[in-house]
Amino acid sequence: MSLPFDAAATQHRVDTFWQLAASFGTERNAYHNYLNELVSDRYALIKGLQILRDELQFAAYSPTDMKACGADLSLPSVVTTLAYTNCGDRIHQGEATKRYRDVVASRFATLSEIGELKLEAFFPAGGGTDNGATLAHVTVAHELDEQLKHQLYAGNPQSISLVAIDLKTHVGRLIDDSKGEDGKNYMTYGKTRESPWREPRAACGAIVGALNNYRPQNLIHRRIRDDLGEQNFQYLSTHQVLTDEGVDITMAIASSIVAIRGIRNTALALTQELDERGLAHLTASTTVNRPSRDDLVIYLARATVFNGKVRIQSLGTEAHLYGGRLVEHAAEQRLQIRYSDWDNENLPVEEIDYKVQSSGL
Repeated sequence: MSLPFDAAATQHRVDTFWQLAASFGTERNAYHNYLNELVSDRYALIKGLQILRDELQFAAYSPTDMKACGADLSLPSVVTTLAYTNCGDRIHQGEATKRYRDVVASRFATLSEIGELKLEAFFPAGGGTDNGATLAHVTVAHELDEQLKHQLYAGNPQSISLVAIDLKTHVGRLIDDSKGEDGKNYMTYGKTRESPWREPRAACGAIVGALNNYRPQNLIHRRIRDDLGEQNFQYLSTHQVLTDEGVDITMAIASSIVAIRGIRNTALALTQELDERGLAHLTASTTVNRPSRDDLVIYLARATVFNGKVRIQSLGTEAHLYGGRLVEHAAEQRLQIRYSDWDNENLPVEEIDYKVQSSGL
């Protein structure tokens, strides 16, 4: 029989998490964002708990000597699982994804008995979510089978499960240095090259295609239009979003909105999947693909789901309120997205109440 859940310790960590600073909307290298935003926040949510993610830690009832690897579930513990989305475009499968696996997944994804990372990986065109409810259901359903859940919940009244979900869209970026000394005037978002010898092409092709050449018979175009919302779709397909310097960042904004709406939809869906001991931490970002250079990442949103409350901190979802500027960093120009008059270092936190489900154990 499981012990009554003591939510106080986890609630304290969640409240402390929301006091941590976060910086949104600026192109930064992948290591910076993944370490200083995703990993640091996620560890803060499970500080002081025994982290259980290796299948060998669940071998306590094995009939073989492998049971020696089994974790002591009488300790306050957390079982972690990780899911992420990533556009199926091959240009979004390289360096940025490797850095994500090395820095984030290596710490929070389940590890198989032979040492392989086991992630819930979703690769919809556009990089958002095919369906937030499906993503939430599949991720939670695969984390804990009933026997393991019984063992975990019976072990310690503070033990929990952590569902980590990272939504990642992408956009291409090109700078044509041959056209003048001021490279910022020749910066293009929405296109990149796969190599120095390739012609520029659309990236993300699904989002660019949906906005520039919408085809209603194309199911992906229809899904992206729905992800953006009709008002945003109409605006972004007929207007340019420009930086203060006149650089067209329309496609970067479109990719960002897809990810931001995705995190909201998935967080709300998790309220129907998590029981009282379930804690979810979600993030949204856009990868900026650059030819023959390390990709950059724009951090867009974070969210938690726990104890009857969804909290979401993000840039907004109304396309006409977006703008931006170019900032100098390490002898190059980087994009800093602006939303209305919001402070990117102190974005508002939206709170949504929901009914907590009992574990039933």
